[in-house]
Amino acid sequence: MKLILFNKPFDVMCQFSAHPSRPTLANYLDIPGIYPAGRLDADSEGLVLLTDDGKLQHSISHPDHKQAKTYLVQVEGTPTPAALEKLRNPIDLGDFITQPCIARHIQEPQWLWPRTPPVRHREAIPTSWLCIILSEGKNRQVRRMTAAVGLPTLRLIRSSIGNFSLETHPLLPGEWQEVRI
Repeated sequence: MKLILFNKPFDVMCQFSAHPSRPTLANYLDIPGIYPAGRLDADSEGLVLLTDDGKLQHSISHPDHKQAKTYLVQVEGTPTPAALEKLRNPIDLGDFITQPCIARHIQEPQWLWPRTPPVRHREAIPTSWLCIILSEGKNRQVRRMTAAVGLPTLRLIRSSIGNFSLETHPLLPGEWQEVRI
């Protein structure tokens, strides 16, 4: 059984099949028989777990198992205590209501790599960093949550899934590591 930790770069599709205009996992990983356990949007970066074991893939990605996922989020603006409280509580996003989560204002992590291409910079609008920990993971959920409280997402990095973290397994974008479980 293989478990691969991969730091997915920005603008890479979380699939092995060819894409007409973007690189995919196949551009970085040449390991037969592995599949991602969950997805990460092309415009998001960070930790993706891949495995060749269907049961392990299910236990990592299925919502019933509630694997905590940590996201580092650069947002436009400065979070207020009220905005952070709204993020922590269920938010009605129209097609679903989020579960409660952990959300806090943080400093930009020292270990974080620069993004290529860089996030746009505007002199008149400050940016801030949030740490959001979810036990669910719907499509574009974090981006939709921050937008709902008036803090549009500029950069989104998944830093951990369960016990696996890019802080304790430092990988630059495009790098991978096989781990024993």
